[in-house]
Amino acid sequence: MAKHRRSRAPKMTYAHAALGAAVLAGTLVPTQAAQADIAPAPQDKSHVAAMAAKTDGKQAAVKQQQRVPAMPTASAVLAEAKKQIGVKENSSGGGTKFQQWYVNSQRARETVARDGGSPRAYANAAWCAMFVSWVGEMTGARPQVGWDAYTVAHAKWFKSNERWGTTPKPGAVVFFSWSGSKSISSINHVGFVEKDNGNGTITTVEGNTGNGAVEQRVRPKSQVVGYGYPQYSGA
Repeated sequence: MAKHRRSRAPKMTYAHAALGAAVLAGTLVPTQAAQADIAPAPQDKSHVAAMAAKTDGKQAAVKQQQRVPAMPTASAVLAEAKKQIGVKENSSGGGTKFQQWYVNSQRARETVARDGGSPRAYANAAWCAMFVSWVGEMTGARPQVGWDAYTVAHAKWFKSNERWGTTPKPGAVVFFSWSGSKSISSINHVGFVEKDNGNGTITTVEGNTGNGAVEQRVRPKSQVVGYGYPQYSGA
């Protein structure tokens, strides 16, 4: 909202030596040629190396999958947002866990460097964008949802990542301008789309709305500037 709100051996064979020349005291003594025959042929180990490489590759892929968590679904993000309905600010416009989390986040220091002020200023600042950012953090969706306290900068982040549009989708981040302007610079407010009602309105979950609370709202599409589309699993 306001700027201060982010792996056999060859079979052993014996050569037939020349008669009488190779039998001595009942012992078969191989000739030089026979000795050559019984020496095991060198193994071609290239296939062993190939198999080892293949195994190593599979193991690396498994480890990579273990390191990278699956992207959350839109429904999981919406469920977390809806669990917060009823959370309310105090009389000073602060006191929410969303603001407190943002104050102590790395993003607060980054946005202060960009916009000025101090991290503590976010403690009582308008928190609609902080709410959206907090939900992203709690569900493991922050790289998809983004984080900011300034709605205009948040919308620009979606647009610069080519995830911006005008179609409401469940889990999309919706940006509003109360004037009806379609300019990103005019954005006043942000929330999550729960559904398109098919009648010119959308149902949303928003923070810092109504009497400074998290609420489910029905909004006219005419007030929507655009939508940011997180890259959810299955989307």
